[in-house]
Amino acid sequence: MDNSLYMLIDFAVIVLIIVAIRCFRTPKGAGIGNFIAALTLVCALVLVLYRNKILDLGVVTFSLVVGLVIGAIAAMRVNMIHIPAMIAFQNGAGGFAAFVVSYIELTRGSSQITTLHKAAGILALIVGVSTFSGSMIASAKLTDKLKLTPTFLPKHVWLLLGNVLLIIMIYIIAVGSANRVTIYCLIALAALFATVFSIRIGGADMPVLISLLNATSGLAGALCGIAIQNNLLIGCGATVAASGSILTHAMCKAMNRNLVNVFIGIQPKPSCAPNKGIDYELREANLTEVPVAMEELKAENLFARAVNAARKSRQVVIVPGYGMAISQAQFKVMQLANRLEHMGKKVRFAIHPVAGRMPGHMNVLLAEAGVEYDKLVEMDEINPQFEKTDLVFIVGACDVVNPAAIEKKGTPISGMPIIMAHRAKTVVVCNIDKEPGYSGVENPLYESNKTIVLLGDAKSTIEQLLEELKDTPEALGT
Repeated sequence: MDNSLYMLIDFAVIVLIIVAIRCFRTPKGAGIGNFIAALTLVCALVLVLYRNKILDLGVVTFSLVVGLVIGAIAAMRVNMIHIPAMIAFQNGAGGFAAFVVSYIELTRGSSQITTLHKAAGILALIVGVSTFSGSMIASAKLTDKLKLTPTFLPKHVWLLLGNVLLIIMIYIIAVGSANRVTIYCLIALAALFATVFSIRIGGADMPVLISLLNATSGLAGALCGIAIQNNLLIGCGATVAASGSILTHAMCKAMNRNLVNVFIGIQPKPSCAPNKGIDYELREANLTEVPVAMEELKAENLFARAVNAARKSRQVVIVPGYGMAISQAQFKVMQLANRLEHMGKKVRFAIHPVAGRMPGHMNVLLAEAGVEYDKLVEMDEINPQFEKTDLVFIVGACDVVNPAAIEKKGTPISGMPIIMAHRAKTVVVCNIDKEPGYSGVENPLYESNKTIVLLGDAKSTIEQLLEELKDTPEALGT
């Protein structure tokens, strides 16, 4: 097979990968996209084996069986809560694979490796180790093996900058005359850098970290492809790196942050000043909508108030958050939406870009529960409609609906775009408690007179609401 035909096949494989990625834009297309991507990667694997004359069926079969068994066990054991951690782990696996291949290429003593290929191989080794180490930290945070809140070391920024300078210096030396000592130093420094870099990221920044690690795993693969002169690996790795970079930019834009804020650690200190502006706005808006004495409001049964608000409402918005994932409440939330629609209400879901622990986390959970895609409304589209919304159900969300983000200065979420749930006429909060979210910023929405706070496990709370709503005249069709 001549080189031009190989190039044409490589190009076709890369195009199919891009088509598969495009299919992920909708839940219905995601299944087709997964199938196309899997089939394309199998074809790419066969092509690589044939091109390199790796035709020993015993070795190939053994490797495939081991991979299939590990993948099947992981897929069966991981539930939807742990999908973000699984994604982080898979990013790390990609980086580790690039590291191993690059290490072998650099240390096998080949006299044919050029300076360019050596430089790319060393970079692939650094990026691969960093991706693997950072992904393990992210995965540990997402599975509660490490605390999810940011960890700041003394002189954290200076540690990172010093580490980067050392890596650059040793990299230059290694490109000139690579030996095992310089390679081992680079491996250790890259692992240390990624560890220090990742432990200070947490909470709402985790989706950004995961998307960045996705990009670096692709970059490591592309650099590895240059080192071993594999055009297919270069193209596929570059595609992953580009898509991950675009997603990282989108996540930062959604949070009104930049990469320096998120990744270097320059963050404002939380402000303890009372948020008088929001509290006044919320209370005044509520008093005009619900002219009931405060004493009566306090004495009234909370669930009865929530049911009464649901009966009277016409426009309902449900805002899901990470608490919904923790309690596995997405199926009950879907039942609640169906019940409300049966009662004649218009129900939509407001999706914040960084709700959950990975990009699109809420979309995945709700798609699993069977929520139709056209009912999921992005934050920018739904926000102008909250003033006409009768009722908002917040299920396990805090920071993404915290009005302090737009009123308070000097907090970790200051300036972050939020879902404007506080502008609705009535808000029902189904959270485990009234404690602040991972940002540590208190949510004044919980104290508003228009807010009904139903504390406890979200799944149990929604079940009780469903039980209360089934006997209403609207639900009975009378």
